[in-house]
Formats: sequence, C-alpha cells, structure tokens
Amino acid sequence: MNRQFNRWALALAVAAALAGPAQAQTGDQAQASPAVSGNTTVHLIRLLVEQGVITEEQAGALMEQARREARAEQEAREPDVREGDVRVPYIPETVRDGIRAEVKEEVITQAKEENWAAPNTFPEWVSRVEWSGDVRVRNESRFRANDNSDLVADYQEWNDTEYDISVPNVFPPLLNTRQDRENLLRVRARFGLEADLGKQWRTGLRLATGSSDSPVSTTQTLGGGLSKKDIWLDRAWISWHPGIWTFTAGRAKNPFVSTDILYSGELGFDGVSAGWNDVSVGEHGAFFGTLGAFPLGYISDDFPSDEQNKKASEDKWLFGAQLGIDWRFQEDQRFLAALAYYDFDNIQGQRSSPCPLYAGYQSCRSDWSAPAFMQKGNSVFLLRDIVLEPGNEADTAMPQLVGLASEFQLLDINLRWRTPLFNDYELSLAGNYIHNLAYDEDEMFERSDGLILNNFDTNGELESGADAWMVHAAFGDDLDLARAGNWQVFFGYKYIEPDALPDAFNDSSFHLGGTNAKGYFLGGSYAFTPDLSARGRWLSAEEVYGQPLAIDVLQLELNARF
Repeated sequence: MNRQFNRWALALAVAAALAGPAQAQTGDQAQASPAVSGNTTVHLIRLLVEQGVITEEQAGALMEQARREARAEQEAREPDVREGDVRVPYIPETVRDGIRAEVKEEVITQAKEENWAAPNTFPEWVSRVEWSGDVRVRNESRFRANDNSDLVADYQEWNDTEYDISVPNVFPPLLNTRQDRENLLRVRARFGLEADLGKQWRTGLRLATGSSDSPVSTTQTLGGGLSKKDIWLDRAWISWHPGIWTFTAGRAKNPFVSTDILYSGELGFDGVSAGWNDVSVGEHGAFFGTLGAFPLGYISDDFPSDEQNKKASEDKWLFGAQLGIDWRFQEDQRFLAALAYYDFDNIQGQRSSPCPLYAGYQSCRSDWSAPAFMQKGNSVFLLRDIVLEPGNEADTAMPQLVGLASEFQLLDINLRWRTPLFNDYELSLAGNYIHNLAYDEDEMFERSDGLILNNFDTNGELESGADAWMVHAAFGDDLDLARAGNWQVFFGYKYIEPDALPDAFNDSSFHLGGTNAKGYFLGGSYAFTPDLSARGRWLSAEEVYGQPLAIDVLQLELNARF
C-alpha cells in the first residue's frame, strides 16, 4: 500500500513540475512559490521510471512535453526582435560558474609557468639565482717590540724591484719591525651569486675588495685621499653534482678541511677538484674525500723573451688529496678527523746557469722559479749566477731574485670536536698538525750552492724546521652566532717552524703572515642580529728561530652579511 502511495505521490509531483512553467503567477505568488526547475523535472521523471510508475515510452513523452512548454514560455518572454538587434542566448548560472572556474585555472597555470602572474616580478631565470654578500669594517692596530731586529728583509719587494746586491751601503728592501701602526681603519666587501643551471650543474662568481692581488687578503685599508677602492675577481667557477660527488673547475673556495695555519680563510683555489661525501659508516658516521689540482704558476710562453732558444715548460702546481670521517654521536655532538697530503710541485727555487747580464740579457734562465708571492719566514737563496763583466768586475750590476730553498710535501692532520654543555652552552675543540716530508737541509744547501740568506743563528748555523701545529678552543651559547644575543669566546696557540709550509698562503693577521712564528690569540664575538655581529681579537706572536721579531695585533670589527 505504501509503495503504491509513493508512486502516486511521485506522479503528482511530476504533474506539478510540468504545470509549473505554464501557469501564470502573480508577483506575490511567484515569490512565495517559485517554479520547479527543469533539472528537478528530469530527476522526478527518471525516479518514476525507476519506481515502475510509468514506462520508458511514457517518460519520453513527458520529457518532450516539458521541452515544448519551456520553449513556448521562453519565446513568450522574449521581446520582439528587430533588424540590427543582437540575440544573446541565456546561459544558466551553473554553466557560467563552471566556465569561469575553468578559465581561471588555465590562466593561473599559464601565469605561474611564464612568471607574469603579478606586476613587478622578475624573469624565470632570476628564481634560479642566489645572491649573497658581506661587509666587514675593522679597526686594526699593530704593535712591534722595540728590541726587534731592524734588518729583516722584505723578499717580496726584493723580487719586485730586482734588488742590486752589487751597490755598496744600500740595504735591500726591509720590513718595518719596530714602529707601531695604530687605528688603521680597514674594510672588506664581497658580493657574489650562484646559479642553478639544471641537471645538477651550478655556477658562481664573486667580486671582492683588496689593496693588491695578494692571495691571502681581500681587506682594503681606507684613506688614500678618499680615493675609490679596488675590486677584484675573487671567485668564478662551474660545478657538477652527480649523486655524492662534486666536481668543480675555475677559481673556487678551499675544497679541503683545513685551518688558517696553512691556508688563509680568504684564499681562493684556481684549478679543478673532485669531492665526495655522505658515504655512511654505521648509523652516525660518514666518510668524505677530496682530490684537487691547482696551478700556482706557468712559465711565460716566450721565456726568455730576448733569446732564440726558449725555456721548456716549467709549471708550478699544488696537488692535494684528503680523506676524512665526520661522526655525529648525537644531532648536536660532532667529531671530525681528516688526513691530507699536499704536494707543492716545482715551487722550490733553481740556481741559474752562468748568466752574463752585462751583455744585454734581460733575465736569467731560472727566473721563472721565483715565487709569485711571499709573506715571510721561508728560507730563501739567490737564484741568479751572474757573470762578472771582464775588465769591469767591480762595477758589474748584479740585480738578483730569490727563491725558496726547501721543497714542500705536507702531511696535514685535522681533528675537531663540538659538543653541547650545561644550560645550552657549546664547546668546540680543534687541533691541526703539519709536517713537511720533503724538508732536507743538505738538499737545501746543494740546491742553493750554499747561498741561503736567512734563518741562521749567531754561529752561522741554519735554524729552520719542518713542523707546525695549532690548538683552538671556543665556548658560547651558539658558536654559529645564528640568533640575536648569541656570543662566544675563543683561545688558541700556533707554532710554525720556518720551512714547515709555504709562507705565501696562510693567515695574514697572525705575526702579519708567514712562517717562523709562535704565539697565542684570543677574543670573542657577539651577534646583534642573525646577520650582524661584532668581534674582537688579540694576536700575540714572536719568532721561532733567528732574529727577534715580536708583533702583536689588535682587531675590532663589525661583520654584516646578506
């Protein structure tokens, strides 16, 4: 009975739906009882068929009737169409909403792909470029002991000027060893970018200040009559990162784990390197390794320029290999150990064949072996075997160059440990030991024909050595200075014998650069913001062997980065 009743109720609903559009209603009636929509009528007819009230044929007839009545009603509502009128068909609201959503989605997708969704945006390639930079303003004072030797030669200046040793009573270029230099205002600015090239390729470059082409410093002393400051190309490289490997070519950052006792933190490496990392060792450790080849100097293509018989290729290289392990006991506790071998190939000086400069020659055939850059400390000797002019021996000019007496093949060990302490404080300990495997005093005298110039004691015995080491400790609430209010204090000690390593490439602040130095350094840092910090350092050093040379350096600086 109930099913029969439901069938008749549905039939009455369909009848009402069909009748609704054809019946005229007053304004009040239309508001109180709106007509049933066409979609509702269709659903009701289908429901009658499903319930068995009507057949498919009857349903078709009802649908056709509904269409005719709807069309007649629409035509009755339309105004008369005259010539020139434009007919705009009616589009239901639901259809319009669907079209609007679809068009909006397509437009947004295209805008994202082509980067024109909003005004004042940049081209697509800009999103693949990362910009960075830093600025450091430093006040530096240099204090020298009054009893320092005042006969310490500046061998870099010696080579630059080709000092003539034949001129009597004229000293070679000498370093300032006794007069202080206070409150030097100095600045360093660096600006660079890195770009993602796709398919695991990247490239980058960086510009930096610097008062010269010194490889170990980009700091510029202010003053000079308010003149503008020099800008140098500090980085330019391309790298590829397939999996755990990284291959880099160009002028890039130091790829090795090292300290500034060997390589200055501002030193760039020209050449190629290949490194791998993240090779797991157990649950917490990972091996890493690096290989590199870096040209230190090429002989000029037409050397000697004033001779028909040119010199064969004599290039200088640094070859390096390092293997290490990075072990993390916990997320914030880390131990790192690295063993490296560095071969500074062909950088030692070579004594020339007899060289008759009096005959008009501009150079001797071993001039290429003079170092491109020196600081101080290494044992050096006279490179040129200058022939005296027959009959005018006393007045023969003897412009000389100096070269390194020792070879350098270095074994380098680095150990680092960082651990949390009480109250969220952190402690970092580091040690570095370097030994020159190629150091041999007999070979040094043989190579130089006994003409070594420096690092002798009062008895005329050579005082040098092959070892260097450093220890360093830092303590603070965040050693990375990552948040405003973070601070740290640090202390360390360095000991560098004269020929333990090349004097050209290490930190230029401790003992004002070079080797044959020992002493301590201490200081602290404070972060005003994550990108602005202050640091103060005191570095006190003196000679290991030879003539007295004690130098203290005070640095107060602000460091900003972006």
